[in-house]
Amino acid sequence: MYQRTVDLHVHTDNSPDGNHSAMFICERAELSGLRALAFCDHCEIDSFYQDKYDKRIRSAYYEVAMAQSAFRGKVLVLEGIELGQAHYNPELAEKVLSLREYDQVIGSVHNLRNTQDFYYMDSFTEESANDYFDRYLDEILGLLEWGNFDILAHLTYPLRYFYAKSGISIDMSKYSKKVDEILKLTAEKDKALEVNSAGLRQPIKKLAPEADVVKRFKELGGKYVTFGSDAHFAEDLAAGLTEAYDAMKAAGFKEMTLFQQRTPLLMPIE
Repeated sequence: MYQRTVDLHVHTDNSPDGNHSAMFICERAELSGLRALAFCDHCEIDSFYQDKYDKRIRSAYYEVAMAQSAFRGKVLVLEGIELGQAHYNPELAEKVLSLREYDQVIGSVHNLRNTQDFYYMDSFTEESANDYFDRYLDEILGLLEWGNFDILAHLTYPLRYFYAKSGISIDMSKYSKKVDEILKLTAEKDKALEVNSAGLRQPIKKLAPEADVVKRFKELGGKYVTFGSDAHFAEDLAAGLTEAYDAMKAAGFKEMTLFQQRTPLLMPIE
């Protein structure tokens, strides 16, 4: 049983696919003994105005601030945001970040340019899945080149939907060179690599990324790893934490990271 339980990727009902309020989730966190959590509601830059993210992120910020006050001394509540596709419109992304003071910024890619989120796509073929994944990795490199974030989220995000929708498993060895490029750049830019456990609750039953990729990140100079359940329901808070911590330790990491005022703080994995 791990003692330092920290979940740095949690969504409230201010995300379009979230289901519970920050206050309710914090109540659950306190009851379960969670030491800290970071609320990181979605802000998809390429659909910012049509999906009213300007209102959503404002509401999320103030609701988390209230939760911080209510749970001070009980649970460390961190103010975060998950910026999707920030490099598609970097000027807007920078504007969004200038409006609030965040403890952490998660960088992610949920869809290719002018396409749906992989979550909403109906089906895939072997050919289309491999094409999408190759292009997805290119967009991750673009996100890293932009760089104004702290944590690289769920590196293998599309794989869960390739498998769930069409039973397709990608041969990661075909992409080892590009993945190495991503991991090396993540390390060089002092970004944290998230070990995301959402896939354990889905048909694929895998971490994103898996333990071998986390180990490779360490080998290429990675310093910071975080755990995120990617919970969209209160009951999923910290789900998969043990498996994620096990992967970090197996990769050679002795410490995990949390962020306050966008500064990485190391905590022993124990």
